[in-house]
Amino acid sequence: MKKTHIIAEIGINHNGSLDICKKLIDVAALAGCDSVKFQKRNPDVCVPEHQKSVMRETPWGTMTYLDYKYRVEFEKPEYDEIDKHCKEKGIEWSASPWDLDSLEFLAQYDIPYIKIPSAHLTNIPLLEASVATGKRVIASTGMSTLEEIDKAVEVLKKGDFALLHCNSTYPAPLEELNLNCIKTLKERYNCEVGYSGHEFRLGTTVASIYLGATILERHITLDRTMWGSDHLSSVEPQGLIKLVKGVRELETSLGDGVIGVTEGEKKVRKKLRG
Repeated sequence: MKKTHIIAEIGINHNGSLDICKKLIDVAALAGCDSVKFQKRNPDVCVPEHQKSVMRETPWGTMTYLDYKYRVEFEKPEYDEIDKHCKEKGIEWSASPWDLDSLEFLAQYDIPYIKIPSAHLTNIPLLEASVATGKRVIASTGMSTLEEIDKAVEVLKKGDFALLHCNSTYPAPLEELNLNCIKTLKERYNCEVGYSGHEFRLGTTVASIYLGATILERHITLDRTMWGSDHLSSVEPQGLIKLVKGVRELETSLGDGVIGVTEGEKKVRKKLRG
């Protein structure tokens, strides 16, 4: 079967620290992930006007929400270091642009794909601009109706694309994961489909491979107790190692579905059946 592409979603779990970021890249590379992914924003564009001046308690003191978003945002010096560090560790990287400015920013790097977050699946101008780059576009489908996904695919199918089934709750309850939607997406759009998981469990993410997922995305963190909105539903280092191992073992064990006597069975067959 096709090797599953495993994305370690760092997002903003680096908390604005390049040192934490590099440690997360190291963890992903050690675990055997295929790529790490970040989130890129222009806070002036992405933060709604009514939220910009809202005060927020942070590890760096009390500040406006807009200042906080700038505090955890990486710019060119940091992404240059990320690009260099990933090359040294032998792992690819990409990012989710949350606005057109950020998409233009990412264009200066040789990234393998552009990731559209669930929040922007209905942002048609962003989808169109992403397809226009000529790069592969991977789009998450969380909190979306079938009609909204239909409209997105009308744009995405003009280029190379894949969809990720997703539940946008952090953390996502098991009874709402609806992993069978992986099959629904594959049948409806005849495209590569993966799974972006936000649940506590690892087994459900591994199980998505059996349903046809060939791309997996999970948020990662050094410690779930760290400050920040995404850490609680993220996978810690040892969990990530277990997850990748589980995926690779399942890939190996699924086989091709053709019934026959295996090499290992031939000696047993001869002994027991003559």
